[in-house]
Amino acid sequence: MHRGPLRAGEWVRLVDGKGRKHNFSLEPGKRFFSNRGHLDHDELIGREEGFTVTSSAGGEYLVFRPLLSEFVVSMPRGAAVVYPKDAAQIVAMADIFPGAHVVEAGVGSGALTCSLLRAVGPHGRVSSYERREEFAEVARKNVTQFFGAAEAPDGPVHPAWQLTIGDLAEALPASGESCDRIILDMLAPWDCLDAAADALRPGGIVCAYVATTTQMSRFVETVRVHGGFTEPAAWESLVRDWHVEGLAVRPGHKMIGHTAFLVTARRMAPGEKAPRKTRRPAPGAYGPDYTGPRAEPVEGSLDGHLDDAADD
Repeated sequence: MHRGPLRAGEWVRLVDGKGRKHNFSLEPGKRFFSNRGHLDHDELIGREEGFTVTSSAGGEYLVFRPLLSEFVVSMPRGAAVVYPKDAAQIVAMADIFPGAHVVEAGVGSGALTCSLLRAVGPHGRVSSYERREEFAEVARKNVTQFFGAAEAPDGPVHPAWQLTIGDLAEALPASGESCDRIILDMLAPWDCLDAAADALRPGGIVCAYVATTTQMSRFVETVRVHGGFTEPAAWESLVRDWHVEGLAVRPGHKMIGHTAFLVTARRMAPGEKAPRKTRRPAPGAYGPDYTGPRAEPVEGSLDGHLDDAADD
């Protein structure tokens, strides 16, 4: 899919001397225009990637196929995309492995879907659920474009991918399927937790991708109340580049800061419950202003003194 001479229908990425980037699909007979003149697509088609081309006005461009991390930030969007730094965290921390069956709720524009399909390989499966048809159509086109299925429009978009229009909370239980991993990229992932718990195999992982602290808190506490998962872990990742020229080594002026929070937990075996943590929560953590879900404290644990701490 991503080797050999450049072909018509593929995306290419042009980068000029100032680092400005241009992404487009190669089409015979068409031209690319910029403030540095034009280039004929036919000049690029058939050449091995990794070359420099000169435009009609003397502008030089480096030509490569876009990496997946480059493709997802420039592809057409229906919904916001899961950025590469978060997709990488999901693949690693949710332990997406070759041959796994991964369920994804909220396909968005298909960015995370591409990473999941790459990770499960040809013998795995990715089952995506999307409630909005217009988002599903954008995702379908983007996945098709990236994996090169455009040359066979009547064939499958990707042999490991199944896209279902519907609500995971209803559609997944109706399917009767079991899975290894579930990724929830949606407004209210706690609404799907019961369906996720029923579908996940013991030892499987649920991972929620949420944008706000209130969503993160609600999902974490709902996982605790459910009781069939391990203690959830919540975090975010920040990426900062560095300027390096001889002795001039310093942090870059820009960084990829907050995009979303990630929460993961593992499914316990049927009838088993993980030990509750016994660390005392911060005073007032579950005080009168807290209205979210809350698991029952373990008898004899420090949580049992929670109400007294809140009153103090």
